[in-house]
Amino acid sequence: MLHVLCSMIKMWKNYVYAFCITVAIFATAFYLGNYFGDKKINELRATESQIALDILSSETEFALLGELSCPEAQNSLLSQELNSLGEKLDYSEEKFGTDNSDVIALKKQYSLLEIKDYLLIKKLKDCPRSPVTILYFYADNCPNCEREGYVLTYLREHYPELRVYSFDFNLELSALQTLASIYGITAEKLPVLVIKRTPQSGFKTVEEVKALLPELRTTTPTKTD
Repeated sequence: MLHVLCSMIKMWKNYVYAFCITVAIFATAFYLGNYFGDKKINELRATESQIALDILSSETEFALLGELSCPEAQNSLLSQELNSLGEKLDYSEEKFGTDNSDVIALKKQYSLLEIKDYLLIKKLKDCPRSPVTILYFYADNCPNCEREGYVLTYLREHYPELRVYSFDFNLELSALQTLASIYGITAEKLPVLVIKRTPQSGFKTVEEVKALLPELRTTTPTKTD
């Protein structure tokens, strides 16, 4: 009888030990989850604040450039700033996810900034030659959109005078939806490049885009390593 009682006590001790270990594991996991969750949120907030500041700075520059002539506006650093801001947003999407509400809000602000820049370039006067622009409409679920993005990145790196404005077709933004409707763009046609006000549906290679923009051929491309 005593032997049985000792065995039961030993068994219950093992249960208690197992329970304590389980509680400790869950407590540690909960703490680490909260810690890294808070760290991720703080990092997103810092990135959001920096991008928001960049957007405000660029919007202020728009107001200044609106009063300038074509050569002064085209030689500004705004295009480079837009490219840099776009890279920061790409990083935020990869880091925090495309469905993050803060990332989506920043993406909307950036898209409006791109539209503003496009309209500004279009209304500039006294230009010796028209600015070279491409409107690029894409979607995350588009099979060839990522490939098209690589093509445009290559062209932009080699031809600095080329301005590429990239827009997520599925972004719920009225100004963007209006811009897409002007050119009759639908999800089935993606990717779409608007070149010289003409929509070009489907994937286009580097040579195909250059054929649609012969003015690029008159410019010596910038060599990049």
